[in-house]
Amino acid sequence: MLSNFLEALYHKVIVSIVIKHSSCDVYIELCSKTAVVDSELKTFETTFLDEEMLEFISSYTKESPYSYVSILDMSPDQGAIPTCTKNRLPFYQDLSSCEYKCFDENWTYFTSKSDLYEIEKVYKQIGVDFIFSPFTLLYNFFEDKVSSSLALYILVQDSYLSLSVFANSKLMFAEHLDMETSADDELLSQVMDNDDIDLSETNSIDLDEVDVIDDMEDLDDFGDIEDLDSLEEIDEFSESQDIEEEFLEANESIIESDADSFNEDYQRFSLIQTSLGHFYNDKRYEGEFVENVYIADGVGVSSDLKRYLEEEMFLNVYIRHLDIPIEVCSLAKEELGL
Repeated sequence: MLSNFLEALYHKVIVSIVIKHSSCDVYIELCSKTAVVDSELKTFETTFLDEEMLEFISSYTKESPYSYVSILDMSPDQGAIPTCTKNRLPFYQDLSSCEYKCFDENWTYFTSKSDLYEIEKVYKQIGVDFIFSPFTLLYNFFEDKVSSSLALYILVQDSYLSLSVFANSKLMFAEHLDMETSADDELLSQVMDNDDIDLSETNSIDLDEVDVIDDMEDLDDFGDIEDLDSLEEIDEFSESQDIEEEFLEANESIIESDADSFNEDYQRFSLIQTSLGHFYNDKRYEGEFVENVYIADGVGVSSDLKRYLEEEMFLNVYIRHLDIPIEVCSLAKEELGL
């Protein structure tokens, strides 16, 4: 009775934290029993709990004894496997160094124990109530689709891809991919390949064959250029050059942004292609042919990613935008029965 009375007096404060590559999103909702009273989203240029973030979160949590902090698991060592049967888990993954949990008595998601302890340590000052797997977020976001025919589902985060294949609500395959680690692995592979090159066979320049100008008087021919007599023409050329440089500088940031987007989306395409290859070729999984792909876009991918998947892999691609911090908040409210 007393607890119900206190709950009526205070709002529930739901804090959702999403760590990105070099920044952090914090989304806060104030909830009554029936509605969202207030909300705020703020981005911090850090991946740790600094004083500014702590002050922002505390400004809300100190107003209510009913405060809950949720974090989306950012561990690179996580994933999901298509069984909840304990004696079948090792067939897919060695979970001796992981925490794991069965979802809907159907499939299991797991994550590194050491990474979980690190999260609890970093956020000790505010405490962590929920740590959500990106696979549960992906399942809930596409809940209206996973119950139908076989399809690939992808959560696109700032530095990660979480991929899963579902058919009739049953998980068949999953992988969690770190884009930075994958890029480093690819670069290392290229370096290893280059090490096989025999440098002794490369062409070199024989300095003895280079012609040297023996008679410096031949350079006098360059002194009779009449077109440079007019300084006014030089000034006009200089002004034209300045205009061109201003134009290039104005478009430089746009060009760089487009190039970064192109590179990231091509990397995402390559990782998706490789991951599907694992699904098809690994005998542990029932590698049925995938025709449809549903992408939960949390970063704003370009149209290139859709084009790559459609033209290179002949997939039907459907993209939905999602706000990851808000989705994490929704998972917390579901856990709290709100």
